[in-house]
Amino acid sequence: MKRILVINPGSTSTKLAVYEDLEPVWKQSVFHPAKELARFHHINEQYEYRRTYVFEALQKAGIPMAFDAIIARGGILKPTQGGVYRIDERMKHDLWHAPMEHASNLAALLADEFAKDMGCPAFIADPVVTDELRDVARLSGIPELPRLSIFHALNSRAVSRRYAASVNKRYEDLNLIVAHLGGGISVSAHQHGKVVDVNNALNGEGPFSPERAGTVPARQLVDLCFSGKYTQAEIRKLLNGRGGLVAYLGTTDVQTIVRWAHAGNAKHKLVLEAMVYTVAKQIGAMHVALHSQTDAIILTGGIANNAYVISLLREWIEGLARIVVIPGEDEMGALAMNALGVLNGELPLQEYL
Repeated sequence: MKRILVINPGSTSTKLAVYEDLEPVWKQSVFHPAKELARFHHINEQYEYRRTYVFEALQKAGIPMAFDAIIARGGILKPTQGGVYRIDERMKHDLWHAPMEHASNLAALLADEFAKDMGCPAFIADPVVTDELRDVARLSGIPELPRLSIFHALNSRAVSRRYAASVNKRYEDLNLIVAHLGGGISVSAHQHGKVVDVNNALNGEGPFSPERAGTVPARQLVDLCFSGKYTQAEIRKLLNGRGGLVAYLGTTDVQTIVRWAHAGNAKHKLVLEAMVYTVAKQIGAMHVALHSQTDAIILTGGIANNAYVISLLREWIEGLARIVVIPGEDEMGALAMNALGVLNGELPLQEYL
């Protein structure tokens, strides 16, 4: 039996878990009040604060400081193939100097320090910048604007492996479409173990979502940028943070929107159906990216818990391939699964280059 520590810092929280093989034996999640975080001007300055929290949480819980491996959420690294990576000095350098600030950048740094103290290996797995795009998928039509691969790689690959196991097949032998339905929405085409195409779920591409605009009319966006109505920061916020459902309806709460739609509110119904429609179109595009040879379409993420949304989506995509619903997002379990796979020799351990 392997003991695995999982470390997953978010923008306002830190999640910890200890697994024995795939069985969680301890979990803890703490919310960091905005007042506490306000004293830090940059994410990197939170390192000692987060390290102290992890150490004290383990001590208070009486967790023996002995693990077979520590695995952390992947941060904003350079584009890289998916899989499990050993945390090394090159990776740590890139995380300290990441082009985008995010709490996930601290995860591998914390894992490496604790692993060195405990004499065990430290890993990350399937960071959001996982990039396995086909060459033809990278061209956007403007050479200065290549398409980028930023998506829910960890959960998308984890549910793919989970589905493959349920049908007694290898993930690497299947063609799958995974629609991760959350605050951001990514739809990825998995061809024999590689994500050959996916929408950039962070910076404005693909379906609109509860808080992101997705693909928008390019000429109209340019005109809006130069209209004088918005600053550059405000335009970026329209694309990620204040776009999608919240822009139309003032809320990102899909459950509330569904209740309004059921109550007969025409605007809520229309906007919700429009979001689902954009997801369905992206699934159709990924079906083409798999040469229309899709074994299954997996619907996952938090919104996949909503039966009404799933029923709307089914109306558009029924007939393309088998539809499988695996709701939620178990990042901690997915990380533990990847670490165990390496420890048992079932998954290769890769080096960050």
